[in-house]
Amino acid sequence: MASLPQALPEPRETGRVERPAPPPIARVRRRRRPSGEPPPLPRQLRASGRWWLGLSALVLLACLAVVVTGTIRYVDVADTRVLQAIASTRTPALTAVAEVAGVLAGAKALHAIWLADLVLLAAFRRWRHLLVWLGVGLLVVNVGTAMTVTLQRPRPFEVAVLGDWSGFAMPSLPVTVLAALLVSTLYSLVPPGRKRTIGKWVVCGLLVVTAASRLYLAQDHPTGVLAGVVLGVATPLAAFRLLTPNAVHPVRYTRARPAHLDVSGERGAAIVRALQDQLGLVATDVSPFGLAGSGGSTPLRITVKAHDPQGEEESHVFGKLYAATHVRSDRWYKLGRTLLYGRLEDEQPFHSVRRLVQYEDYVLRVLCDGGLPVPQPLGIVEITPEREYLLVTEFISGAREAGEAEVDDAVIDQGLAIVRRLWEIGMAHRDIKPANLLVRDGTLHLIDSAFAEVRPSPWRQAVDLANMMLVLALRTDAERVYRRARLQFSDEEIAEAFAATRGLTMPSQLRRMIRQQGRDLQEEFLALLPFRLPPVRIQRWTWRRAGLTVVTLAAAGIAAYVSAGLLGSPL
Repeated sequence: MASLPQALPEPRETGRVERPAPPPIARVRRRRRPSGEPPPLPRQLRASGRWWLGLSALVLLACLAVVVTGTIRYVDVADTRVLQAIASTRTPALTAVAEVAGVLAGAKALHAIWLADLVLLAAFRRWRHLLVWLGVGLLVVNVGTAMTVTLQRPRPFEVAVLGDWSGFAMPSLPVTVLAALLVSTLYSLVPPGRKRTIGKWVVCGLLVVTAASRLYLAQDHPTGVLAGVVLGVATPLAAFRLLTPNAVHPVRYTRARPAHLDVSGERGAAIVRALQDQLGLVATDVSPFGLAGSGGSTPLRITVKAHDPQGEEESHVFGKLYAATHVRSDRWYKLGRTLLYGRLEDEQPFHSVRRLVQYEDYVLRVLCDGGLPVPQPLGIVEITPEREYLLVTEFISGAREAGEAEVDDAVIDQGLAIVRRLWEIGMAHRDIKPANLLVRDGTLHLIDSAFAEVRPSPWRQAVDLANMMLVLALRTDAERVYRRARLQFSDEEIAEAFAATRGLTMPSQLRRMIRQQGRDLQEEFLALLPFRLPPVRIQRWTWRRAGLTVVTLAAAGIAAYVSAGLLGSPL
C-alpha cells in the first residue's frame, strides 16, 4: 500500500453553503386559466381521420342494413355486372400482369410485411408504436373475420375466378389486412412531414394496384374491396393519431435517447406559453442542454427576460421536461432491476408524471434548505395535465462537468463535504456522476436530484461516498482523493463505501469514463485501504421477485402465442 503522510490538516466543517443569488428574472402577470381549457398538445384526429372514421361507420351500417333488409342480392347483381365487364377485357398478357400486381395480398407477402415491421419496431425500440401496431393488427383481423362469418357472402359468381381465394368475401380480408399493415408501417416507421406525405401516396398506389388486380382476377367483389380498404385504413389511422400523436411520440431516426423529447414546434410553443401563464417568465428561447449526461428526462436551457440594472436584458433558467413516457420507462427499468437483483430498498416506481416531478421538486427544496450547493428551485410548470411537466430551477451558467473541469484539493474537499452533509440531513443522492457535479469558479455544485432518497439505508449512503471519490479521482488520482477523504471520513467508512460499490451501483457514465481512461480506480482505492471489508451482497430472492419472474415469463409466452396466431391467421 502506498505510504501516507503522518500529519494531516484539520478537516473542514460541514454546514450551509453560502452562494450568490441567482440572476434577477423578470416576471409578468400570470394568466388565470379555466380548468376546462384544452391542453396545448391535444390528441387530434384531424379532418382526414374523422373522415375515414365516418366512412368506416357508414360501411358498417350499410353492411348491417343490407343483411337486415335482405337487399344483399341487389348488391351481388351490381358487383357481378362490374366484374363481368372487367373480365371481358382479359388477355393472357394482362392476366400475367394482374397476377404479379396482386402479390402483396398473398399470404406469404402479408406474413413477410408483418415480420419485417415487428423486427424493425423492436430494433428501433419503438415500443409504444409496437404495442399500437399489435393492437391494430388484432382488431382488424378479428373484426374483418367476424364480418365475413356474419355476412357469409360467397365469392363472385357467373365469372371465372383466376386467383387463389378462401373463406367468405365481405369484406375482402387480404385487402383489409394489407391496408392495415401498410398504414401501420407508415405511421410507425416513417417520420412525419414530406417523407410521410410521399409514403401516403405510395400506400394509396399500392392499394389501388392490388385492388385492381383482385377485381381483374375476380377474387373479390368491388364492394368487398371497398369495405376492406375503408376498415384497413380507418382503424390504424385513428389508433396511431390518438395513441401516438406526432407531438408526443414522434418517429425520428437520430442517435438521441428516447427520453429526449423534441422541444421544437408545438411542444416548444406550449412550453413558452406555459412558462408565462404559470410562472410569469417570458421565455425567448428553449433549447436542449447537456443531453449526453441525461437518460431519464429532457434537460433544457431556457432564455428568459431579466431585470438587470446594468443593462442585461436576458438571463437563463434550467428546465427538466418530464413526460408520461419517462414514468413508463422508469417502471420497466425498475421491473428489470427487480427481476435481475431482487427487491432493492429504493425500487418503487412512480404512478404518474405529476408525482415524479413533485417528488423531485420536494427533494430539491430539502437539499436547498439543508445548505447543499444545489440549484434553487423556481417552480413546476404543467405543459399537458398528467402527461408533461417542466421542473424549473436556477441555471448554473459558466460551469463545467467534473469530468472535464480542473479538480484541486478545494474541489475535492467540497465534493466530500457534500456527501458528509447528505449523511447529516438523512439523504442520499443516488446518482453521483460527472454530469451531476458542476464546477464554476472553484465551487462544486450538485445537480439532478431526481433519484435522491429520504432516509436511505447506510448501504445507499456508503455508495454515494464511493461514487463521489471515483468521480473526483477521474481528474486527479486515487491516493490524493483518499488522503483528503480521511479528513472527513474514517477508514472504516471508506472501506464500507467500496464494499458496497460495484457495477450495479455505479452510474453508467461513470463506468464508461473509467473504462475510457483504462484505469481500475476501484482497485486503486482498495489498495490504499488499511483493511478490506467483504463485498455487500446485493442479490435478494423474495416471493415478490419469484412471482414477478413467473408473471413476466407467462406474459411473454402469451404475447408470443397471440403474435403467432395472428401471423398464421387465414387470409
